[in-house]
Amino acid sequence: MALLDEIIEAHGGPRRAAYEKIEADIVTTGGLFPLKGLTIDPSVRRMTAWLHEERASVTPFGAADQRTNFTSDRVALEKLDGSVVAGSRDFDTLFAGHGLGTPWGPLPRAHFNGYAMWTYLNTPFLLGMPGVEVEERAPWREGDEQWRVLRAAFPGRIVTHSRQQDFYFDEDLMLRRHDYQLDVAGGALAAQLTSDYIEADGIRLPTRRCAYARGPDNRPVLDLLLVSIDIANVRLI
Repeated sequence: MALLDEIIEAHGGPRRAAYEKIEADIVTTGGLFPLKGLTIDPSVRRMTAWLHEERASVTPFGAADQRTNFTSDRVALEKLDGSVVAGSRDFDTLFAGHGLGTPWGPLPRAHFNGYAMWTYLNTPFLLGMPGVEVEERAPWREGDEQWRVLRAAFPGRIVTHSRQQDFYFDEDLMLRRHDYQLDVAGGALAAQLTSDYIEADGIRLPTRRCAYARGPDNRPVLDLLLVSIDIANVRLI
């Protein structure tokens, strides 16, 4: 698709092939975590997402000497020496019967962090991955701006929020909004607003992400913040 090619080019796509993974400091807060029985912790963590396979890790996690190890078929908590604390390959069981207020233990939280941050740090490039079907939808009017909308259908082998997701791009082809359904939290609808773009090693990405509940008018409910993510000190390896 020509529009997707232009979007990937605008985000530095040709330079990305030279790198294996992206690292960033992240601070994550928001109302979703108390709903899941988790304490909001504004500590800075180091996130790593691989660029050409679905894999991610965050350090520290649960303890100063622990990290997560997420791939498309496994999630684990590990010590920094690689020894496994806990793990699972049965994602369906991890989230069976979950609603928005169902508590999360360490493995469900690690799974959510892994696939979500992998998705964000690989957007928009993951839209061009094999098996992802993309179509342009009707444009979205946001104030005085008109945003172009790509709807993506993800194959089952990619673990992400939901099979269908919408991505909104402004006249400069930068991502401004990302809509999805939180399958791991009872199918809650979310609209994530993105801003504060930077360039790191030739790749452009937003460093501020705020996910809100999405109302029946398809607009974010700004009084209902689910997750906010601040990203800093980005580098590609």
